Amino acid sequence: MISDDERGTDGQRGPGGRENGAPGVVLVHAHPDDESITTGGTIARYAAAGVPVTVVTCTLGEEGEIIPPALSELGAWAGDQLGGYRSGELAAAGRALGWTGHRYLGGMGRWRDSGMAGTPAAEHPRAFTGGDLDQQAEQLTAILDELRPQVVVTYDAHGGYGHPDHIRAHEITMAAAPRAASVQRVFHTVSSRRAVADGLAALRTRGDVGFRVPADDELPTTPDEAVTTVVDIGAHRWRKFAALAAHETQIDVGPDCFALSNGIAQPVPEAEYFVLAHGPAEGAEKDLFGGLR
Repeated sequence: MISDDERGTDGQRGPGGRENGAPGVVLVHAHPDDESITTGGTIARYAAAGVPVTVVTCTLGEEGEIIPPALSELGAWAGDQLGGYRSGELAAAGRALGWTGHRYLGGMGRWRDSGMAGTPAAEHPRAFTGGDLDQQAEQLTAILDELRPQVVVTYDAHGGYGHPDHIRAHEITMAAAPRAASVQRVFHTVSSRRAVADGLAALRTRGDVGFRVPADDELPTTPDEAVTTVVDIGAHRWRKFAALAAHETQIDVGPDCFALSNGIAQPVPEAEYFVLAHGPAEGAEKDLFGGLR
């Protein structure tokens, strides 16, 4: 049963959804773990409310660094089996978040992790950033035409923190989603400057998080005046942490935070933040579907 606070602003069942055939959301992410880091709470919230939630992952994350020493030989520099392992982590994260479905862009393994800018991985014949942008946009369009979501989510033009695969995910989504017949809104997932600063301040007072707590300006953030939509994930934050923990090769989970292989603490706020990039703004302040029909 869906509680009153999980009803959309249009009064229909679910956050902006209808009782039958609820319009869904598709979230386009570059690598396994991105979905949990940036939108895990939002996925869990809408999935719990009965809204169809599908995650599209563009690569298998083959070039990722590996935290557990026992798994280091999976890396691209050794056995080159990390992509397959991370697909299992992604499936476990999906179970934790409760999403409806998952797709790999072009099929599993079609596009490979391009690595960070300037690395040899970008020259791989299947590198995501080396692929044809129009073809990739067509692959995403086919998914959108099949699933017919009202809402699509991806990164901003900087890819959140500048990773070339994130930027390419943004490019293909902005090429495909605004033209899709069913899509009424496109959002960019961002980090609130104020929420990150508050979260880091709280971590500094704990003194036992197990990671280096950075200065406020070390983590990529977006000014709060640019944020259009704040989705409360408080009731589902525990699911986000479970999904983060599922990505064991990439993420260490601590109290109220997590860290990647660099060992830098990143706080997990009680909300997730978005910038409306396409579609009507009315009703979208607290709900990706707010005000839509």
